[in-house]
Formats: sequence, structure tokens, C-alpha cells
Amino acid sequence: MDGEGAGGARSVRLGVAIPQFFWPGLDLGRLQDFLARAEALGVHSAWVQEGILGEHGSLEPVTLLAYAAAATRRLGLGVAVLLTPLRNPVQLAKSLASVDQLSGGRLIVGVGLGGQVESYPAFGIEAAHRVARFTEGLETMKRLWTEERVSFRGRFWTLEGASMAPKPVQKPHPPVWIGGHHPNALRRAAVLGDGFIGGGAASTEEFRGQVGLLRRSLREAGRDATRFAIAKRVYLLVERDRAAGLRRLREWFGRYYGNASLADRVAVVGDVPTCVTELREVIAAGADLLLLNFVFDEFESLELVGREIAPALAEA
Repeated sequence: MDGEGAGGARSVRLGVAIPQFFWPGLDLGRLQDFLARAEALGVHSAWVQEGILGEHGSLEPVTLLAYAAAATRRLGLGVAVLLTPLRNPVQLAKSLASVDQLSGGRLIVGVGLGGQVESYPAFGIEAAHRVARFTEGLETMKRLWTEERVSFRGRFWTLEGASMAPKPVQKPHPPVWIGGHHPNALRRAAVLGDGFIGGGAASTEEFRGQVGLLRRSLREAGRDATRFAIAKRVYLLVERDRAAGLRRLREWFGRYYGNASLADRVAVVGDVPTCVTELREVIAAGADLLLLNFVFDEFESLELVGREIAPALAEA
């Protein structure tokens, strides 16, 4: 699901969210089958997300990426996003380099701050310094990935002649995509990142505005926008009865986001033609990768994407 559209135009890449939330428990066979089918259908990449604390039953993302690396051979693997201020960058650099090695260089590293500052004390961290921790931690990881020995005296971490091996397969390091919605997050993405990931809780119009600011920031930073990836998480439910589909999604959004009405504003729901039309609007807003997030009927949705939605998008 990554190739040429009609007239030689490059079609958007399609990624899918790996089933990561299990109510009431993990079905390992179903997880394996989903990964195998996504790869067989030619999906560009499969994605996880961060969720250390909470009652949603989420598997730890880096661990799940390592599992997915072993279960696949060609499928790109990404995380959108790791809340890096909550993590030690030295340990995280090691874990991610290991996943890149285990996957043969298929990793995309999404990073961000997250919006739930109330969880910071559980990690022994003050939320007031999270931006500084984010930027310093990202620098620490990149240097450990690219330099033979790192000497670094920062505000939070100090390294003296530290080395880390093996390095990631990808050079200079796995692509780092930054998520967020605040204008400052978009500016950080333009300066520090290799790409941007728009959140699932943003509407298409909000995403369009984010892309506009991002592109201006790229120009100001002297970055080549054609080499900068722009992705958007999209909650997708293919359902002929749109009203019934929205009722299901409202229940899920109320449980996960604590805001049932968000489903009406951000989800793509309806029959295949309706979904294709709305996904094209996200592409027109600036996305070159759609991270399709199924919260129900994952296998049925995956098959519909491969059989009907991807070909229709390629015709655009």
C-alpha cells in the first residue's frame, strides 16, 4: 500500500495500528494473525502507542515492537508516540537500537510530550521541566546512536566517554517523527525531527492548520520539506449504517478519551465511498502516511482497507 497512483502520482502510504488494547485479555494467536495479514496485504507499516499507566490494558510499546519484529519480515514498525520525558534516554536508546537491529532496520521512532501531566509524579519527574527533558533526552539518544563515544553534561543526564553498541541498522539513526498539536511542538518537529505525526484527537481541519504552520517552520529552519514525513492517525470504522457506527465509536471515545462527542469530530466512519472521500481530505490536508486506527472489527477493517480502500485511494 505504497506506490504509484493514476498518472504516475505517488499514492499515500497506509499504516495500521497494531491491536494493543485487550479487554479482557490477550489473544496471542489473533495478534500474530493480524501482523501476518497486514504484511501479506502490503501495508506500509504497523504502529503502537504509549500507555504505561491506565486501565485500558495496553501492552508496553517497545516490547510489542520487538515482538512484531520477530513476527514479520518486511512490515515497517513504528510507535506514535513514546512519551520520552518519562523515560531514561540512555536505556531507551539501547532498547530502540535493539528493535532496529531485530527488525533489520524497519523502525520509525515517534516521540512527544503527551498531554497528561498528572502522571509525571509517578515517574519521579516534575512536569514543569518536561520540554527541557524532551530536547535533552532526544539529543542524548541521537548521540548514542551516532557517536562512538559520548561525553555530555546536560541539565538532567551526564555521560563521560560512554559508548553504545550495536548501533541501529539505519544510518545515521532510525527516523524520528515528533507528535503534538501545540505550535511550539510543531516548531520543535521542524527543527529536531525527520517527520511529524498528527494526533488522532485532531480533526482534519485542525491537522490542515498544523501542516501549514509546520511547513512555514520548515522553511524558516532551512529544512527540505520534500524529505520530511507528515503522518496522521485516523480512527476508521467502515460501517454502512453510519449512525450505528458513530454510536459504537462514541462509547469507545468516552471510555478511552473521556469525551464521547470527540468521535463525531475526528473519526472517519461510514461506507467505503464515504471513508475514501474523507481519507482523501486528510491526504489533501498534507498527510503522506495515514495511520489507520481500527478500534473494532480489526480483521474485517484490515481486509476492507486492502481490498477496497487502498485501491480507491491509489486511483485519486
